[in-house]
Amino acid sequence: MVEGESKALWIILATLFAVAAVAPAVHGQQTPCYFVFGDSVFDNGNNNALNTKAKVNYLPYGIDYFQGPTGRFSNGRNIPDVIAELAGFNNPIPPFAGASQAQANIGLNYASGAGGIREETSENMGERISLRQQVNNHFSAIITAAVPLSRLRQCLYTINIGSNDYLNNYFLSPPTLARRLFNPDQYARSLISLYRIYLTQLYVLGARNVALFGIGKIGCTPRIVATLGGGTGCAEEVNQAVIIFNTKLKALVTDFNNKPGAMFTYVDLFSGNAEDFAALGITVGDRSCCTVNPGEELCAANGPVCPDRNKFIFWDNVHTTEVINTVVANAAFNGPIASPFNISQFVIDLYVSLSSRNHQDSF
Repeated sequence: MVEGESKALWIILATLFAVAAVAPAVHGQQTPCYFVFGDSVFDNGNNNALNTKAKVNYLPYGIDYFQGPTGRFSNGRNIPDVIAELAGFNNPIPPFAGASQAQANIGLNYASGAGGIREETSENMGERISLRQQVNNHFSAIITAAVPLSRLRQCLYTINIGSNDYLNNYFLSPPTLARRLFNPDQYARSLISLYRIYLTQLYVLGARNVALFGIGKIGCTPRIVATLGGGTGCAEEVNQAVIIFNTKLKALVTDFNNKPGAMFTYVDLFSGNAEDFAALGITVGDRSCCTVNPGEELCAANGPVCPDRNKFIFWDNVHTTEVINTVVANAAFNGPIASPFNISQFVIDLYVSLSSRNHQDSF
């Protein structure tokens, strides 16, 4: 998407968000199950028992969430929480860690803070659950619960992965092996090759309705601005590398849509600019809302936070606030940042298919 379209796109997001804020709740669950994969943007507690730096089961995380600190990397709900609400689920999709066996019939969240596409990604953070391991956990969960393949084909799947492969691998200092071996195009190609393998495994396991979230402008996060950006602006080297990855990810979506029954879509998190969020009153994009200690990226435990959280893009030095998560989730579900389908089109098709089957079964 060209930069000139960015302003109009994110203004549309503002309109969608305003409508969503006053729209009535969806009545009834619109899809039988919902599975979530990814990194800290989607993680809702899978890292709590791990020996890792990527763990946020403490205040001020969750300060605005009804259950308090749960392991979500935000002040409140994350993107999958909002998508689940929009799809009519009564409760958030629970983390795989600690979930009951039967929950695999309704949905599980496998996402892990610091998780990546490459196995070595985020070794500097300690324990984490890579995408390969998340797919293995999904296999174990659905086999143990004996979830029918016919049901799995009607589920919704969302995946947000790849940021750590840049933040905690390719652009780490000193340079990692990946940085020494690959130029940005080669590195993106290696990531997409692995991603293709894991998506193929999910497809074999029944995944047909899959939203793949691209990487956002991680070169403009407070963490990267302070380090690779020299403290003065976005690190364009990082953003340009992300563009290469996103372009290849969109092509991967096209490839999978050639498979029987597949409805894959790409969710664009890159095109919006911080200035565009001013239409929502979200005006602070150059610093975190919570207190982050020098050289760190996560909130200091029990540290002060900004009182006007709905004005901030960033909750900590990497992750976004609940208000941004809500805007993105609504835009991916209803509107212009998902292509060639938005998530609501998945849900409508699934709901019609399920209703038709239930109607036939009643005779």
